[in-house]
Amino acid sequence: MRAVIDTNVLLVANGQHADVSPDCVITCVQHLLEMEKVGVTVIDDGFLILGEYQRKTKLKPPKGAGDVFLKWLLRQAGNAARVEQVALTEIADNCFTEFPDPALELIFDAPDRKFVAVAHAHPKKPSIWQAADCKWLEWWPTLQTKGVRVEFLCPDDACGFYRKKFPSKPLPALPIDS
Repeated sequence: MRAVIDTNVLLVANGQHADVSPDCVITCVQHLLEMEKVGVTVIDDGFLILGEYQRKTKLKPPKGAGDVFLKWLLRQAGNAARVEQVALTEIADNCFTEFPDPALELIFDAPDRKFVAVAHAHPKKPSIWQAADCKWLEWWPTLQTKGVRVEFLCPDDACGFYRKKFPSKPLPALPIDS
């Protein structure tokens, strides 16, 4: 198992997203625990992802499963068997040469672009774990055509948030394996 993990997975696992279902919290916790046991987490070598994790979680003392995962990840950051790092070329704030689709990058949430750039820059194109950010429902098809796969850990929650946020839009399809 190899993945780029969106920050919202850690936040949901911490219980920092009040509106998600209990099943979503459990799923995120289970995925992080499995990643600690047997997975490979993919991050950028400039520590943009780790920096965001650190800004949005609590390491001292760790309070939730996402915090504990981050503490584990920081300890493993130099262990190439557990953490793989890819180089990113940031050409402007939150704009990366490695982002696979310049048109999509313009409408993509700026803080989320690094996850896509990392997945696309990695030679094995790991999937991006996404918890419940519903905007990714519109973005995943274009990303998939560029070789970047999004795995929705909580598809029911993501769809529910999409319906609330965009009530006049039809619900986008989910990837087959989410």
